[in-house]
Formats: sequence, structure tokens, C-alpha cells
Amino acid sequence: MTATAPSLTALAHGWCALSLLHGRIESHLERALQAGHGLSVREYSLLDVLSRQHDGEGGHLQMKQVADAVVLSQSATTRLVTRLEDRGLLLRYLCPTDRRGIYTNVSEEGLRLLEEARPTNEAALREALTEATEDPQLAPLVRTIEDTGVPMAGPVD
Repeated sequence: MTATAPSLTALAHGWCALSLLHGRIESHLERALQAGHGLSVREYSLLDVLSRQHDGEGGHLQMKQVADAVVLSQSATTRLVTRLEDRGLLLRYLCPTDRRGIYTNVSEEGLRLLEEARPTNEAALREALTEATEDPQLAPLVRTIEDTGVPMAGPVD
């Protein structure tokens, strides 16, 4: 059965289209981030999530929260954190109020790399979405993404 078989339900068609769009976007982002900054999509996402932490109440994320945010298992997230820590992009330290807790923060080098990579990520995302609008199956999903009210980055000059 092909992805366009009439026996597929509308729900299945929608899921196939969403999966296709996600795959195309992730592949496009992966190539751009690797070529420009030596980062994978997952590494970029982890740095981005951790860079948004703060010292206020609820400001530091537990590993499960980080794993959920980057859509990885806790063990895969821990391995990813370790790799980025080995590269000097992340730092781990004990929680000052609970010595069992370990916090992970983005290092100065990690923040610098993240700031350099953000425009690349935004431009690649815009390119991938623009390309997807040319596919009649994906164009409605792109419009939905754009209609969420979340500002999308425009073209990079």
C-alpha cells in the first residue's frame, strides 16, 4: 500500500504528511547545523533548552524535563549531556540545597556557539518550510504552523 492509497483514513493521511514534514525539516536543519557549527539537531535543541534555565524558582530543569523537551529518553539525554560536557559546551554542578541533585548549565563557549547557530537554525527552518509549501500535501501543515501566532524568522540577508 502506498502513502496515497485510498484505503488510508484521513487521520492516517494527516499523520503521514506530518511525519514527512517533520523528517524533511529535521534533515534540512541537521545538514545546516552540522555544516555551519558542528552541531546535530539534538545538540542544538539541548543547548537551546538549557540556555533558557534561570536561577529563580523552577528555573533549573530536572533531567526528565530536559529529556521531554528534546524528545529523547532520559538515558539518551544523559549521554548527550555527557558528550556536550566533554566538548566544553555544558557544565554540571551539584544543587546547593540538595546534594543529590545535579544541575546542567550551558558554558560560556556553549552559549557563544548557540548564539552563532541560532540564525543558521532559523534560516534552515524557514527554507525547509518554504520548500514544503511546494508540496500540496504539506502546504496546509506549513500554513497551520505559520498560523499558530508564534513568530517565524524571516529570510536572512
